[in-house]
Parts: sequence; C-alpha cells; structure tokens
Amino acid sequence: QVRLVESGGGLVQAGGSLRLSCAASGIIFTIGDMTWYRQAPGKDRELVAAITSGGSTNYLDSVKGRFTISRDNAKRTVYLQMNSLKPEDTAVYSCNMVLTTNRGPDNPWGQGTQVTVSS
Repeated sequence: QVRLVESGGGLVQAGGSLRLSCAASGIIFTIGDMTWYRQAPGKDRELVAAITSGGSTNYLDSVKGRFTISRDNAKRTVYLQMNSLKPEDTAVYSCNMVLTTNRGPDNPWGQGTQVTVSS
C-alpha cells in the first residue's frame, strides 16, 4: 500500500523559515504531479504549490517569491521551502501525488503537518 509521510512542520516566528518534506513509500512505478495544499481553521483547502514531472511549477499568488517547491524523484520526495513566513501562512499542510503503482493509478494524500507562525 502506498503511503505519503510529511515532516518538517512546527512553530516559527514571523519572518522565519521552515522546510516541509513529503516522502512516498510502496511499490511505485511513476510519479507525476506533486502538490502541496493547506487548510486553515474555518477556511477551504487551497493549493499552495505544484510541480510537474518535468519540473514546471506554479504557486498560490500569496506565496510567490517566498515559497519554493522542489522534488527528488530518486527519493520519491517533494519539498516545500517556506521563507519569510507570515501569521496568515498558519495552516495544516498536506501533500498529494499522482502515482502509478503495482495496483494501478493512485492519488494518495499525506496525513498533514501543522505549521504555526506567531506574530
């Protein structure tokens, strides 16, 4: 069974940095798009950053210039480097991947990691 495990969340002061990681495990043949989402209390989930298998990226407007998404296919891992963090970045961050596995296509989610930015 394929699993995504996130790490790197925590409490940081405004202006600080965090690096999130999301690693896939299981029998995986190919990895397509890798995406980070976030959901703050009382708000809808929103796409923060995405990276294609070819390395193309796109970002939520409010994080452009501050966040960087990257991937390491050999490690089956996607990263989110978050700099100049703001209190409004506080949310649960979750990763998602488009996979081809031994059981066919899959689109698993990680369990989520809490990011809290204090003012």
